[in-house]
Amino acid sequence: MSRRSDHTREELAELIVGEGHLLLSEVGYARFSAREVAKRIGYSVGTLYNVFGSYDGLMLAVNGRTLDMWRAALVARLEGAPAGASRLEQAIAVYFDFAAHHRHAWAALYDFRLPEDAALPASYAEKLAGVTGILIDEVTAALPPARKAAGPELARSIFALVHGHCFFALNGTFDLLGETDPLAAAIARTREAIAAAGGGAGR
Repeated sequence: MSRRSDHTREELAELIVGEGHLLLSEVGYARFSAREVAKRIGYSVGTLYNVFGSYDGLMLAVNGRTLDMWRAALVARLEGAPAGASRLEQAIAVYFDFAAHHRHAWAALYDFRLPEDAALPASYAEKLAGVTGILIDEVTAALPPARKAAGPELARSIFALVHGHCFFALNGTFDLLGETDPLAAAIARTREAIAAAGGGAGR
C-alpha cells in the first residue's frame, strides 16, 4: 500500500536516495532497479519518477550521494594528513580506499551514462567538480609557477592513470600481471608525470 502522504517531498527524496544507494551498494549497477527501491520504501515506482523525473534523474541523485561521500573522505584525509605528507599522494590513496570499500557504488559512477543528447545537470556537475577540483588543486600546487596553467589538463591524465591502476587492482588484472602493490605503482607513475612537467612532490 502506498504511503505517499507520509513524507514531504524533501523527506521522500532523501528516503529514496538513501535506500537507492543502499541497494546499489548491495547489488551493483547492472542489477539496480527503481522498482526494487520503490518496493523497499513502500511507494510506487511512479512516485520515484515524480520526484526525480526519470530513471536517469534517480541514478544521478544516487550517484551524487556517492560523490558526496567520496569528497567527504578526501577532505577528511587531507585535513588529517601528517605534516610533510604529499596531499596529492594522500588523495590517490583515498581513491583506492574508497573504491575498495564502496565498490559497487564507485563503479556505478562510470557504468551509468546519460543519453548523448542529454546535458549533465548543473547540480551533478557541481558535485563532480567537488571531487575532481581537489585533484586539480593538488596537481597544480605541485607545478612551478610557469606550468600551473597546465594543471587541469595534467590532473585529468593523472586521474585516468590512477583510475586504471585502481580498476586493474580491483578486477584482478594486476594479479595476473604480477603487480603486487598497485597503489605504490600509481603513486610512482604520478610522481614521474609531475616531474616530467617540471613539478615537485606537491603540498
